[in-house]
Amino acid sequence: MVKNFEVFVIEDAERDLLDIYTYIARHDSVEHADDIFDGIQDTVLGLSTLPARGHVPPELERIGIFEYLELHFKPYRVIYQVRKKKILVHCILDGRRSLQALLQERLIRP
Repeated sequence: MVKNFEVFVIEDAERDLLDIYTYIARHDSVEHADDIFDGIQDTVLGLSTLPARGHVPPELERIGIFEYLELHFKPYRVIYQVRKKKILVHCILDGRRSLQALLQERLIRP
C-alpha cells in the first residue's frame, strides 16, 4: 500500500480516543475497547492513502466551513483536515454527541 500523505493526530484527538477507550473498558469490556480502538486506528491510518474519501460534516457545511472532512467508524466520527501532504486529525467523537457542543467547548476553553 502506497502512503501518499502523512497522518498526524493532534492532542485533542488523542485525548478523545483515550476517553472513548476508557469509557468502553469501564462500562463494557477491555476486549471491546481494544476492538474499537483498533477500528478507529485503522480508519485514521487509512487516511494516508485516500484522504479525499471523507465528506464535510453537515454541521460545518451549514455554517459555510468546508475545510474539514469526516470519516465514520460507526458510531464514531473522525474529523480531519487535509493540508498539502499532511492529514491533521482534530477530533474523534461519538456520533451521538453534538459536534457543535464539542467545537464550542474547545473554542471557549482557556
